[in-house]
Amino acid sequence: MQRKKLGILLSTPQSHPSVETVATLSSEALAQQIDVYLYLIDEGVKNVRDPRLTELAHRGVKLFACAYGCQRHGVSTEGLDPAISLCGLVVLSNMVAGCDRFLAFT
Repeated sequence: MQRKKLGILLSTPQSHPSVETVATLSSEALAQQIDVYLYLIDEGVKNVRDPRLTELAHRGVKLFACAYGCQRHGVSTEGLDPAISLCGLVVLSNMVAGCDRFLAFT
């Protein structure tokens, strides 16, 4: 049987409570053997070095950050954790189409 897939979009900075919600939700989904795909966009790219999210990436969350968003918000991608993929909106589009559930935290 194929595993369920959960897609999550995060567009808020570290100071927003949604970051903790996304981290907790992702962790719980992993514990239930659900594949988690997390896409950071807009101000969400400011979380690219957040230890809560990088730890999740090492536990199995597929973590993507919008390359244009990083450039636009002055987020350096130098020395970025290799568990994080820089990409464009095509990846986001594929996530929306390919996941069983998709949640947006904006």
